[in-house]
Amino acid sequence: MRVLVTGGAGYIGSITSGVLAETGRQVTVLDSFEKGHRDAVEGLQVVEGDVRDRSFLAEVFEGADFDAVVHFAAYIEVGESVEQPLRYFRNNLVGGLNVLEAAIRAGVRKFIFSSTAAVYGTPLEVPISEEAPTAPINPYGRSKRDFEEILESCRRSYGLSYASLRYFNAAGARPDGGLGEDHRPESHLIPKVLKAAVDGREVAIYGTDYPTPDGTCVRDYVHVMDLAQAHVLALESMDEGGGRGEVLNLGNGEGFSVREVIRKAGEVTGLDIPVRKAPRRPGDASILVASAEKAKRVLGWQPELADLGTIIETAWRWHSSHPKGYEH
Repeated sequence: MRVLVTGGAGYIGSITSGVLAETGRQVTVLDSFEKGHRDAVEGLQVVEGDVRDRSFLAEVFEGADFDAVVHFAAYIEVGESVEQPLRYFRNNLVGGLNVLEAAIRAGVRKFIFSSTAAVYGTPLEVPISEEAPTAPINPYGRSKRDFEEILESCRRSYGLSYASLRYFNAAGARPDGGLGEDHRPESHLIPKVLKAAVDGREVAIYGTDYPTPDGTCVRDYVHVMDLAQAHVLALESMDEGGGRGEVLNLGNGEGFSVREVIRKAGEVTGLDIPVRKAPRRPGDASILVASAEKAKRVLGWQPELADLGTIIETAWRWHSSHPKGYEH
């Protein structure tokens, strides 16, 4: 199988690209390297360009004979999306539409979409199932929700097979320490906490008055290797003729508060991690915890690295061996 992975030099994209290649797929990574890292896709076939460039995408698909697309390329910062909504809609929604249109014109009918739990907004019940209403409370979540609706329209009109994978909080690194999380600037909690453990800086806790047991936000952390495996299984399901239009949560079904994550990181590293209280960030939901029963049933997916300590240990291995992240 020949697979195009857009945004394949980013955190989840690069690890998934590597796993796809290890399972025998012929992988082509497409990335603008605005956010991605060249070192993360060493040894893979790479084309450099922007998903907002329709003529570039037409050239990529022309004669490439891809069997499937795995679409990661997106901006992901919730707070930034509130401040710059047009930038997010242009990249996430219009850019995704460009990729989808080019794929359909080239005869590609298998499409896996990197979606998010942010489509649910503030959930009415937890754990959240795929049947829960989608009511995103920030432009990032809306851009993902709207693209999911475009995929469903294309299924009906063009016979597209798609899987929209709604990630909860991706975390961790390859257990061998070779690939990990390096956002610049970093906004995800676990890498920020681990960097603070090394530098002795305070970790900001954004909001301590949420309706949760300790007043801080609760999130479902899912290991990035388990996410990568879900993409492999989704492609296999499409190969077998299943999954014409699947929407699937990917999470562990267990939530941990910001304070709990900081406490566990201190145990893993053996270091004191100072904290400071900060105001809530716009667009943050109180609790996001997944029900991933559908993914387990439909794909046979089973998270193997679900323990919070294991997630943090693999992330710590990466950050310890890459104190400056990827060099290039």
